[in-house]
This record gives sequence, C-alpha cells and structure tokens, in this order.
Amino acid sequence: MSNIVQQTNALNWQNIADDLHDKGYAIVPGFLSTEDCANLIRQFDNPQGYRKTVVMERYRFGLGAYKYWNYPLPPLVQELREHLYPHLVPIANLWMKLLRIDKQFPNTYMDLQTLCHAAGQTKPTPLILKYGEGGFNTLHQDLYGEVYFPIQAACFLSQPEQDYTGGEFVLTQQVPRAQSKAIVLKPQKGDMVIFTTNFRPVKGSRGYYRAAMRHGVSELHSGERCTMGIIFHDAVS
Repeated sequence: MSNIVQQTNALNWQNIADDLHDKGYAIVPGFLSTEDCANLIRQFDNPQGYRKTVVMERYRFGLGAYKYWNYPLPPLVQELREHLYPHLVPIANLWMKLLRIDKQFPNTYMDLQTLCHAAGQTKPTPLILKYGEGGFNTLHQDLYGEVYFPIQAACFLSQPEQDYTGGEFVLTQQVPRAQSKAIVLKPQKGDMVIFTTNFRPVKGSRGYYRAAMRHGVSELHSGERCTMGIIFHDAVS
C-alpha cells in the first residue's frame, strides 16, 4: 500500500464530512509532501501524458493554462481518484437523499467510471493548472457531462507569499432570493481542499434546499501558482 493510500485512509473522514455538510468544503492540511508537489509541477512542462491543453484567455476562462492528463493517469493521480472516492460517496449519497434527488452513486470509483463511459464520457478530467502574474480563473463548475460526481478535490502545489502573492482560492455560494456569499481561502503548499462540484444541501425552515456553489482563483499579483485538480467523473470531450 502506497503512502498516499495510507494517508487517505488515515484522514479524519467524520470531520471532513461535517465540514463539507456545514460549509461545502473541507481543508486537509499538509496532505502532499514537498517532493510530491515538486514532482507534479515538473510534469506540467512534460509534453507527454496529456490529452488536452487549455489556454484560458482564448475561451475567456481567465488568464493561465491547464492540462488534462490522459489515460493511464500518473500513479499518484490514479490512487487519489480511486481511494478518495469511497470516502466521499457516502457524503454524496446523503446529499442526494436530503435534497430528494432520485440518484445514488456507486460505491467504487470503477463503477462510477463505468457509468460515465456508458454515457459517452470517456475522457479523463484530472488536471494541473499554472498561473503567472496577473493570472486568474473565473468562477465555474466542473460538470463535463450528464454524469457528474458532486464532490471534487484540489491539491495546492505552490506556497503563498513565497512562490506567489494574490491568487486566493475563491468559492461562492448562491442562496435563493439572496446575494451570493464569497468564501476566500489561502491554502498552503501541500494542502488539499475537498469541495462541492455543483451544490450542497442547506437546511431551511421547510427542509433542505440546494445552494449552488462555484469556484475560481483571484488575480495573482506576482510569482507562479500551480494546482492539481482531482475530478472523479470523466468528460465527453
């Protein structure tokens, strides 16, 4: 069993579940080692292993670039996908139940992948992102097709105030008939943030309702920022 698998299994999943339920996100400090972060950053400039590169300004997504890995995924990325998912699926299924959505997700990552492929979603979605000075990412949701898992993760590979300034991780929550709430996070190198892909349940006076959430990155003032995203469902293209 690899160190990453052991670390994943050893996390306090009850606390993570509580944070996701209460806030729509959970921070796992120091999850990746400095060596893991450096190895992933080095992979960004490797011309092999990626299926697609997106230059954000071409599509008005922001300013920066990201690359989707191709299958087979790097071992670390594959292990995270496979071993985070079983801990997150009970949370996702509880959310569906609370919101009275007639959907339950399978217990294993491989079974989720089978659902994706049956829906024509065969392209891997884990990605690595790089921003330079002035870079940012507009608020968005990573859905990619009809089948989407409602929780994802981001691993932060650069150290704020040392490798870059600015570049905060931003979440917004839309409450019905009210203004959006902004949440601004500043994760440290090696931290992992687990957060909702689309919405989370919020308890109101008449039961639970959906609070839609989006995420993005504020403008970098200086330096270079790299992040890895772990999305569990595959994409149509």
